[in-house]
Parts: sequence; C-alpha cells; structure tokens
Amino acid sequence: MALPLPVKPPETLAPKNYISQVNSDRTITWRLWAPSAKAVEVVTGSTPDSYVSHPMQKDAQGIWHFTSTPQTPDLYEYFFNVDGFRTLDTGTAQAKPQRQINTSLILVPGSLLDERNMPHGEIHMLTWHSAVLNRERQLAVWVPPGAEKSRTPLPVLYYYHGFGDTALSAINQGRVPQIMDNLLAEKKINPMLVVIPDTETDIADAIPENFAPGERRKVFYPRNADAADKELIQEIMPKIAARYNVRSDAEGQALAGLSQGGYQALVSGMRHLDRFAWLGVFSGVTTATVPDAQVAARLANPEAINQQLKLFTLVVGDKDVTTGNDVKVLKAQLDKGGVKTDWHSYPQLGHEMGVWRPAYIDFVQKLFR
Repeated sequence: MALPLPVKPPETLAPKNYISQVNSDRTITWRLWAPSAKAVEVVTGSTPDSYVSHPMQKDAQGIWHFTSTPQTPDLYEYFFNVDGFRTLDTGTAQAKPQRQINTSLILVPGSLLDERNMPHGEIHMLTWHSAVLNRERQLAVWVPPGAEKSRTPLPVLYYYHGFGDTALSAINQGRVPQIMDNLLAEKKINPMLVVIPDTETDIADAIPENFAPGERRKVFYPRNADAADKELIQEIMPKIAARYNVRSDAEGQALAGLSQGGYQALVSGMRHLDRFAWLGVFSGVTTATVPDAQVAARLANPEAINQQLKLFTLVVGDKDVTTGNDVKVLKAQLDKGGVKTDWHSYPQLGHEMGVWRPAYIDFVQKLFR
C-alpha cells in the first residue's frame, strides 16, 4: 500500500511562518513543516563530537519550531532529526556543499562573512578536459574588482577544500568571496587571485566515497595526492597563467588547504618548494602519519625550507579528534628540525569551519607583503 503524499502548507500561510530565520536580536528560529512527525529535533554543531540536539515543539498547524539564545555573528551548520531520519532544511536554499548533502547553513550577520555595499570581485568557474586525469574537471577563481583593467600581474593563492566537499564549499560555506571583498575594501589585503581546485580527483577506482574511513589514509590520500599534484603543476597553474595576468615567481604564489586540502597543500608545497613562498596547512592530515618520500626528503633539509618560505602557517583546533594528532606530530617534527612556523591552536574548537574561516582570514592578510 502506497504511503499518502504529504500535503503542502496552507495557501493562507506566508512562507515566513514555516521557514527558519534569523531574528533582529540575533536569535535563530528554526522551523519545519512536518505535521505527521512524532518528534523533531534541530541538531546544531559542525562535527559529531560537537552536535547538540534541541527538541522542537509542534503548533496546531503542524509546524515544528525552536528558538535559540542570541548567537555570535557567524555561519552556522544544522540539520533536522525527524523521527530518527536526518534531513537538511527543505525550507532554505542554503545547503552545505558536499558530495553527500545532509546539512544546512544559516548566517547570523555582523562579521566579515556578510555581503556589503562595496566593489565586489567575480567568481569564475573554469571547466576543461584533464589529460592528466582523463576526465572533465572544474575549478573556481575569485578575481578581485578592477583586475581586468590592471596591468600589474597579480599574485595567486591556490586553496584546497576538505574531504567530501567541493569547490563550492570554499565559496558558499568558507565565504571566500565575502571575506576577500571585505578585507580588500578595508585595505587589509593586497589584490590577488584565489584559485579553488577540486581537492578530490576521482581518478580511476579511487572515488573517495568508495573507501571505508579506516582505509583512506593507507590508500586514498597518497594516490589522490599524487594525481592532484600532477594536475596542479601540469594543468591548473599553466591554465591560470594563460588566462590571467599573474605572477610566476615563488613570492607571488601561495598554497593552502584545510583538512584533506591541508594534506594536499603540504604535499605539493614541499614537492615543489621552489614554486611557492607561502604555505598554509589548516587541520591537515599530514605526511607524519601518511608518509610521502618526497616530502620526507624536504623535511630533512629544514634550512632550505626556512630560506624558501616567507610564511609557513600551521593551524589546528585543540579539540580536533580527526587530525589533531597529525598536526601535533608534524609540529613536533618541524620544531625539532628548526623549521619556522606560524603556529595557531584554536581553543575549544575541533575539526570545523570555526577554525578554518578565521585561519583563512588571518593567512590571507599576511600574504604577498
């Protein structure tokens, strides 16, 4: 017997009455129209160890609701638990960009993440057939306002997203366009391109979701890093140089990434140390636990690293149970060799955007000085 189809909300009910919203006092009211549900919770937090479940109440029209306390300006993650079924918020277009979408986003205004009335950069989406990977590939580029009229070559930051995400994660959740627009308008950064490749290459039979979590470090990360490194050096960087007026010297090129992207930045940054003078590893799986012979050889020569890198930023949340140990082992290794690092440990935070957005904001303000 087929289940009855759900009925849409009453025609007389304005959408604002059954969708989630941020209130003028910076509280958030979450709403979900689910008249047949027996129990609904809104679950906030960005990692399983930080999830908090908030029981919702149902009104006479079948709308479940819960209002938070006032929140600090930021972009928050949440999902609904409907009778034991996890679902994103069907009443909003703001979904967390992932390969397996199951989380929604809501912005409490009042920070660098806001869209403000000022000159805005552009987001370009470039698509090509990768000979290295034998598949269609896409990346995003943030281009600062006025770049098309400038004759001065721009420096470039290559920024890798994390595991399970897409290039849109850095744009929609990382808020790279808003951050760059606001910092540039405040004269806190120099104009630059931000190139956001797809960290996951999906090389033959190495699609990341095909690997159980316990196997990723042994098999997926090294194979994917090799492929992504070839793509970066052989295709992405030449493609950017051919399309935009950019610098090619090491002091005009930076490389950074978060989580799996932090591992990618470390691998490519060390393998091609002569190409980059700025390196950022944010909560990355590291070669201290996922070995790479080329990186190990570089780390054995700390003087060369110190001579080449104007900035080597290393970041982690002090409650990070995913890659916290990786970063600490790498930090100890670098300290022992005398490698200079710009070290940041974020208190009471885990493997989350609450670390990576502030880390990115701090990092870009130090580049190309």
